[in-house]
Amino acid sequence: MDNEEIREFNRFYLGRDYPTNVISFAMSEGAFGNVNPQLLGDIIVSVETAMSEGEISGLSLKESLDFLMIHGLLHLLDYDHESGDAQEARRMQDKEEELFLYLNRKHRNN
Repeated sequence: MDNEEIREFNRFYLGRDYPTNVISFAMSEGAFGNVNPQLLGDIIVSVETAMSEGEISGLSLKESLDFLMIHGLLHLLDYDHESGDAQEARRMQDKEEELFLYLNRKHRNN
């Protein structure tokens, strides 16, 4: 998605009227959350934001997208950096870094 498209999702589903980098939608939530417990959910990413954040962080577009997909996946696995719990936020950040380094180390070796 671009920033305008993800802004619409963010506004409609989360009540936040601004673009964001990634949004996760857990399949386990809602009235039919138990229909297919093997599916974690959907992750949407603003490629436009991924490009700009990647430039700021010195990451390629692929690396930036990898990071955002990991971030979204961790949300689907119940990691939460927005709860106000600093320990939980740190746990999520540590897992993001671990998975990002693992994924990108594997790609560099192939």
